[in-house]
Amino acid sequence: MTEPRRAVAIASVLAAMVLVVLDAAIANVALPTIARSLQVAPAKSVWIVTAYQTSLLMALLPCAAIGESLGYRRVFTFGVALFTGASVLCALSPSLQWLIAARVLQGLGGAAVMALGIALLRFVVPPQQLGAAIGWNALAVALSSAAGPTIGAAILSGTNWPWLFAVNLPLGGLVLLATRMLPNAGGTARRLDWFSVTLNVTAFASLVIGAELLPSRPALAAVVLAAAAVVLVALVRREMPKEAPLIPLDLLRNDSFRISVIASVCCFAGVAAAMVALPFYLQHGLGQNAWMTGLYMTPWPLAAAVVAPFAGRLADWVSTAWLCAAGGVCLAIGLLGAALLPLQGHRLLLAPLTLLCGLGFGLFQVPNNRNMFLAAPLERSGAAGGMQGTARLLGQTSGAIIMTLLFTVASIDAAPRIGLGIAAVLTLAAGLVSVRRTRLIESNEDQPRSSRRSPEKRLAMNVPLDSSSLVLERRT
Repeated sequence: MTEPRRAVAIASVLAAMVLVVLDAAIANVALPTIARSLQVAPAKSVWIVTAYQTSLLMALLPCAAIGESLGYRRVFTFGVALFTGASVLCALSPSLQWLIAARVLQGLGGAAVMALGIALLRFVVPPQQLGAAIGWNALAVALSSAAGPTIGAAILSGTNWPWLFAVNLPLGGLVLLATRMLPNAGGTARRLDWFSVTLNVTAFASLVIGAELLPSRPALAAVVLAAAAVVLVALVRREMPKEAPLIPLDLLRNDSFRISVIASVCCFAGVAAAMVALPFYLQHGLGQNAWMTGLYMTPWPLAAAVVAPFAGRLADWVSTAWLCAAGGVCLAIGLLGAALLPLQGHRLLLAPLTLLCGLGFGLFQVPNNRNMFLAAPLERSGAAGGMQGTARLLGQTSGAIIMTLLFTVASIDAAPRIGLGIAAVLTLAAGLVSVRRTRLIESNEDQPRSSRRSPEKRLAMNVPLDSSSLVLERRT
C-alpha cells in the first residue's frame, strides 16, 4: 500500500469514529430542546440516547462476526452508509417514535464502525505501529467527546435540532468515498448462526431494559435481568464448541486478552460513574452554572487527547501492564481527591484533579486496547474489536446504574461524592487487574524494548508482540 493511500485509509477510519462519537455527544446536550420541540416529557426523551446505546451494544458482536465472514471493508462501508442514511431519517423525524427508530438504525451502523475500525487499521499499518494507530483513534474519540457539547450548543443557538443530525451528511459522504482506499481483506465466508444472533440481541437488550427499570420498578427489573442472564448462559453454551464463536470465547481463553477485557470494564464503569457524578457535584455541591461545569470538566478529555498518542508510542518501550496500572492509579487519585477534598472554598483544585484523570485515562486506554488487539490473531481482529466495544459499553452501563442507584438511596448532595469514591475504587481495580499480566510474562513478552527483540525479529520468529501466549500475525 502506497503512503498516500495508507494516509487516506487511516483518515477514513478515524473520521468514521469521529462521526459516531460526535453524534452521540451532540444528541446528549440537545435532549431538553428536542423534548420541548416534540412536546414529550423529558424522561421519555432520554430514550433518544438509550435507543442508540442499546442498538450499539446489541449489534457490536454480530457486526464483528459479519465483518469476519464478508470482509471488514464491505461491512465497515455498509455501517457508514447506514449511519449516514439514518442521520437523514433522524433529521426528518416528525415524532419521538420515529426519531427513536432512526436512532436504532444509527446504532446499528455505528456498531459496524466501532467493531471493525481498529481491525481495519491492523491491515493498514505495520504491527509495530499499531499502538500509535490506536493512540490516533483515542485522540480522535477524545477530541470528539470534548467538542460535542460545544458544537451541539452552537448548532442549537443558530438553528433547529434536526440540523444536529443533518450535519453528519457531508462528513459521512466524504468517509464513504475514502473507504475505497481501505484494504479489501477477504472474509472467511463463515455462515452466521442467526439463532445465536437472536440470543445475543435478546440478552443485551434485556440487560439495558432491566438497568433502566431498576430505580423505578426494582422487582420487574430483577426479573428482566435474570432473564438476560439465562439467555446469555444459553448463548455461551451454544457458542462454546465453535471454532470462531459469536462471543469470542476462544479469545477470552487467552489470559492476556481476558485480563484486558476485565480491566476495560472496570475502568469504563468508573469513568462513566464519574462523568455522571461530576456535573451534579459541580452544580449542586459547588454552586457552578452549566458553563463553568463544562469548563471544569474540559481538562479531562483534553488531557486524554494529548496523552493518548504518546501512550501508544510509549507502549513500545514500557510494559503495557505497568502503563495501565499507572493510568488506573492516576485516575483513582484524581477521583478520590475530588470526592474527599474540601473544594467548596478551593474550586480551582478541581482543574488539576480532572487533568490528572485525563492523564490516567489516556495512559490506561491506549495500552490496554493495544494489548487486547495484539492478543488476537489477525483473522479474529473483528471479534477483538467487537469485544473491546462491548466491554466499554458494559462498563459505561454499569457506571450509569451505580449512579442511578446512588441518587435513589442518597441525597443529591451526598450521592455525587459517594459516586466519585466508588469510581476511584473501580479505576484502581482496573490498574491492579492489569498488573496481573506481568505474572504471565516469563521472558520476552510485554517487556521494554531495551530487553527484548525488535518487533520485526519477533514476528519472524513467531513471537507475539504484547501478550503471553499468542499466535503469530502474518501479513499477506
